[in-house]
Amino acid sequence: MIRFVQYSVGLLLVATLWVGGTPHSAQAQTMDDTPRAFLLFHKLEYVPGPAERPVELEATSWIGGDINRLWLRGEGEASTIRREGDVEAEALYGRLVSPFFDAVAGARVDRRWGDGGDTRGFLAVGLQGLAPYQFEVEPTLYVSHEGDVSAQFAASYHVLFTQRLKLESELETKVALQEVPEWGVGTGVNDLGLGVRLRYEFHRKVAPYVGYDHSWAFGETADFAGGDASSGAFVFGVRLWR
Repeated sequence: MIRFVQYSVGLLLVATLWVGGTPHSAQAQTMDDTPRAFLLFHKLEYVPGPAERPVELEATSWIGGDINRLWLRGEGEASTIRREGDVEAEALYGRLVSPFFDAVAGARVDRRWGDGGDTRGFLAVGLQGLAPYQFEVEPTLYVSHEGDVSAQFAASYHVLFTQRLKLESELETKVALQEVPEWGVGTGVNDLGLGVRLRYEFHRKVAPYVGYDHSWAFGETADFAGGDASSGAFVFGVRLWR
């Protein structure tokens, strides 16, 4: 497993060099190291379809300059029927390695409450940025406090119909080397999620939306979920930033 982690970190470093080499190419442009802050709620939404009728939240924040930043990423879900839910929170140091990519490293904490509430922690290393053809991507490798290795890949793409009406599509998938039954994680490809959201920006900082999400679970992960391998739901929410 240690050798796998070494290889994985090595591949991420190679990818870092591929997307931009060193920060010197970015520093050749005009850079501003004045500390600034940004907060974006990608999702603040209600899902009326499932039995739990959850409220979901996904947010990203950073503070720093153009080259060095502290990134905070989080997402969570809470039932509106019962006192249960879960949240994932990440604190990452990010360094600009090309005009469009940051290399990130830090920690992640998962917390769930309700029946079988529990907490686990991870070390995280990855990339995030804008790939060719305007795809926003986030490949990240995780190693848990118990040595379990997993990875996640997320991508999104925006289509502008007008200056205010926009369609966002997204993809997310997770893989794991070891099964973790208490967290519903199987070996191999765990799941695949696809979603679309159509939003209208009444103001650049406030954009209500409607969308649809569909997810598929595979292999042991589907078995841990009771064989429920596919599910979908309409969502309603608002996107906010400051």
